[in-house]
Amino acid sequence: MPDRPRTLGELRESGYSPESVKDEMRRNLIQKLKTNHELFPGIVGYDDTVVPQITNAILSKHDVLFLGLRGQGKTRMLRMLINFLDDAIPIVAGSEVNDDPLSPLSRFARERVDAEGDTCPIEWVGRSDRYHEKLATPDVTIADLIGEVDLIKHAEGRHLSSEDVMHFGLIPRSHRGIFCMNELPDLSPKIQVGLFNVLEERDIQIRGFTVRLPLDLCLVFSANPEDYTNRGRIVTPLKDRIGSVVRTHYPATRDLGVTITKDNAWTDRNTDIAVFIPTFIRSILEETSRLARTSPHVNQASGVSVRMSIANLENAVSNAERRGLMLGESHVVVTVHDLVHVAPSSRGKMELAMSDEPGEEDRLVHRLLAEAIKNVFDESFKPKQFRSLVEHFESSEAITIGDRSNLADTSSALEALPALGSQLADLVAQLETELPTESFRVAVEVSVAGFILDALHQHNRLNRRETDQGQAYGL
Repeated sequence: MPDRPRTLGELRESGYSPESVKDEMRRNLIQKLKTNHELFPGIVGYDDTVVPQITNAILSKHDVLFLGLRGQGKTRMLRMLINFLDDAIPIVAGSEVNDDPLSPLSRFARERVDAEGDTCPIEWVGRSDRYHEKLATPDVTIADLIGEVDLIKHAEGRHLSSEDVMHFGLIPRSHRGIFCMNELPDLSPKIQVGLFNVLEERDIQIRGFTVRLPLDLCLVFSANPEDYTNRGRIVTPLKDRIGSVVRTHYPATRDLGVTITKDNAWTDRNTDIAVFIPTFIRSILEETSRLARTSPHVNQASGVSVRMSIANLENAVSNAERRGLMLGESHVVVTVHDLVHVAPSSRGKMELAMSDEPGEEDRLVHRLLAEAIKNVFDESFKPKQFRSLVEHFESSEAITIGDRSNLADTSSALEALPALGSQLADLVAQLETELPTESFRVAVEVSVAGFILDALHQHNRLNRRETDQGQAYGL
């Protein structure tokens, strides 16, 4: 930043005046609102619910707590608060606590300004260096957050009664910036009391030093609603001092969930295998997560993370990629049979309400997946329109679709099926509005046919059994 003032004298001549961090955030937010600037790029589904809450909190110059279940984007939005800071601010060169040159806080900065006057060197700190974050864990101490006597400095000859012997923690080092404490209720009560003092008095004390550091901070927190109650591990006076509590939520509609997954899942693999993901596959995976969020078998107080849909889609794409590599196909399409392999990516994304029986989580995932396939199918089709297809299997052998099923052979077998083979093009057009290139046409038709066969099985019209080649459908 060569054009910025480099000494205290130059800074004064530039017209600079000290400003609190909350005034700075408020000023930048007002400018963004006037220009209709997107406040939280990449955050979907919060424009009318969460974003207004955050906006009002910043305009009110509040400390903020984000309250929501896991996988609702709390930490991501907290880290994006730096976008409301200036691109850089001046500090006294060498300061550990971002001392303002015109309003120095620490003894080091005060003495340097007094000794060097207008020649005191100035450094500039970018917005990303003004955000500090700490995850609340049982081993977090007051020394980590506030500070401690540095015995090494004492051993070097500094007296214990001198302010110079102090080592500042994360909170003082966040002076003139944003400090975030994730999972606030997990902090021990005595640490919460320490934060209460920062919130209430805006100062710190270290080992009884008679020194007051009037910190300029925006304090932000995250918490789970289950813990943020009278029964949770939270000090009530601390809750009372937090200006605004912002409630987050899961996507309100399936389409919003699909959009979030599309934006965050790693699906562009850049390999020799080109993979296409049909719209109905994305809908099935998001519907599975939505069903889990209402299932009585899932602990709803813990929630079902959005990361479940993202990880499941990535695993489904990976299985299609693996299938293409094994069969020597350059263009593959994700099918419902690839979704059989999403159980590993669902583990840990939800907690069962009661049973801890081994394998129960996987069985629940497959039940939810089956229900999701049925729900998505019912939005476009009715089982009775495939009556002739079901009757066909009364006198014919089952058809197999799976990881080891050759695409050409499977396509030929499907084309011979009544009420399906001759109508595949129309069925594809009905389900998939964003059709891929011609290279994917046959694979998309097979994917749609597999979806219909599996949905008929979920409606108890067809039987399905596992074989060495994949899923066999018939009567």
